[in-house]
Amino acid sequence: MQKLLNRIICGDCIEVLGKVREPFADLIFADPPFNIGYKYDKYYDKVKKKNYIAWTKDWMTVCKKVLKAHGSFYIAIGDEYAANVKVIADELGLFTRNWIIWHYTFGQQTKNKFARAHTHIFYFVRDKNSFTFNDNTVRVPSDRQLVYNDRRANAAGKIPDDVWDEYSRVCGTFKERTGWHPCQMPENLLKRITAASSNPGECVLDPFCGSATTAAVAKQMGRNYVGIEISDKYVEKANKRLAKLENPQSVNLFFNATELSEIKRLLSDVKIPIKEITADKNTLKLFINQFAVRMNNRKKYRSEKIIAALEDLGD
Repeated sequence: MQKLLNRIICGDCIEVLGKVREPFADLIFADPPFNIGYKYDKYYDKVKKKNYIAWTKDWMTVCKKVLKAHGSFYIAIGDEYAANVKVIADELGLFTRNWIIWHYTFGQQTKNKFARAHTHIFYFVRDKNSFTFNDNTVRVPSDRQLVYNDRRANAAGKIPDDVWDEYSRVCGTFKERTGWHPCQMPENLLKRITAASSNPGECVLDPFCGSATTAAVAKQMGRNYVGIEISDKYVEKANKRLAKLENPQSVNLFFNATELSEIKRLLSDVKIPIKEITADKNTLKLFINQFAVRMNNRKKYRSEKIIAALEDLGD
């Protein structure tokens, strides 16, 4: 197992994982080809429906085999095969905790039907009574707090709904865009999943590593990672992306790299402009409280320092 850890392995995930004897993954995130005609570096994403479904069952089977008993298994998939993924998961004995809809901007425009602007994300676990779900790491301020100032509101915020509209698709002009892979997932979406369903020091597996977003997020958040990718070209570029994350340096006098990353993630999750947060005392107080809940380190964060960090991010 150690020879796989913190590596992007070039190979077919079914073959690679089929050779593994013991479960090692605490969290799996899979974003497989959707079978809709994309041309990847070494794979043309268009095969017969029955073959695609059979292949889907094969890779889901080996993934379940390497998932630990308390592990979580997330799968992103398009409309065409979402129902098949759910049926296969039931056949494999996986328990469905959520059927998440990722609703995004910059949807795929169409000429003769409504534009597609969502992806399905299934959240499965092996054991419905024993799994990791760190709710405090993903909570956000509720409308009872932000809008109604309702004293009955949970001071720790609310758990997000199962429709996620906080994260846009990664488009060509985005700073996050690597530019060499056609289907790049947004880091903040993976950070939500990683924070909720794994702990620092645990192992995150991505059997279709692609642009290496899962591995990059795992590395930033103190997890180990295993990535599998069939294209040697993508593996090379993924390793270069990960190398840039070595020895992260904080550019803020008051916060370390982990804290700054969490401020950015919370800012993305709450969907409130920086100027509105810093201009309203109640909103700022809620933001700081939510940040403290997520960090869970007993530190007291002063408002002027949070404001300075937010203003730096807004520049």
